[in-house]
Amino acid sequence: MNIAVFLGGISPERNVSLASGRSVAIALQEIGHNVSVFDPALGTKLPKNLLESLPQHIAEISPSLSELSNFSPRNYFECVQSSLLDTVEIVFLLLHGTYGEDGVIQSLLELRGIPYTGSGILASALAMNKAMTKMVFERYGIPTPKWIVVEKMQLNNSVLEIWKTFPCVVKPNDGGSTIGMSIVEKSENIFSAIEHAFQYSKKVLIEEFIEGRELTVPILGNEALPVIEIKPKGGFYDYTRKYTKGETEYICPAELPEKLYNTILSEGWKAFNVLGCRGFARTDFRLKPNGEFYCLEVNTIPGMTSTSLVPKAAKVAGIEFPQLCQRIVELTLTNG
Repeated sequence: MNIAVFLGGISPERNVSLASGRSVAIALQEIGHNVSVFDPALGTKLPKNLLESLPQHIAEISPSLSELSNFSPRNYFECVQSSLLDTVEIVFLLLHGTYGEDGVIQSLLELRGIPYTGSGILASALAMNKAMTKMVFERYGIPTPKWIVVEKMQLNNSVLEIWKTFPCVVKPNDGGSTIGMSIVEKSENIFSAIEHAFQYSKKVLIEEFIEGRELTVPILGNEALPVIEIKPKGGFYDYTRKYTKGETEYICPAELPEKLYNTILSEGWKAFNVLGCRGFARTDFRLKPNGEFYCLEVNTIPGMTSTSLVPKAAKVAGIEFPQLCQRIVELTLTNG
């Protein structure tokens, strides 16, 4: 097949996307597909030897906001409407964050009539917006930590009149890879954490911090893959610990009582479905020592790097990385 891999983009997760895209493009080529690589941030420019020129550990470093300001969203239009896509049969989307995971690029591709991997417009937009995700979870009885959303006009002492639970998590309402996220232990530190998160989003989510274990349920088509426990070495599962080899231990399948394991597996699948997701995704949880669990969010375009979680779970399920990529392509063609 003629497959275009979309990678890069202009979100703070650009480098993760480049690493994911490189891994998938190489795997698809190994299978025998005719693969072209596009970075929508560059419009119609196709750098020669892009995959070979990327640093081996590019995902370990997040680009600065000033670096990202050099790219224009208008380039996305140029890329999608380009004649370079005339022979493309499917786009493998690996654009994380803004304009890639929020329904924007999905809308452009649907207007162009080109099938793409992963969730559709509405599911992508819902999952990207953490507050909207939580509203859907609450509607369907999926436990999620208590939360509020703050806009810039509300950035005053009234926040502390509304929110009195510490420690808490402060993060951009639409973003990933823990960029812009802080764990706030005391009330006097909340405003600096909110200001930091506002650098990455127009709205900020304040969420109850759940002390306990971190779990994730990868989803592939109509199948929940083995649950993974994430154990960062010191501190929380931040950007560095996500993308630096050796900084986090992964246990797959997670060591849980059978009933609890199956319940979390089921809730992960349910979260994926109530948002209307398709293809592949990852549902994140926190588990208290007393066995209570809380669903945090659904990632509709999870990472596909060497340290990423979906490939780890797939391998435990007997699916090697090239076969995983092929399965995702096949699910797209069958609207799975």
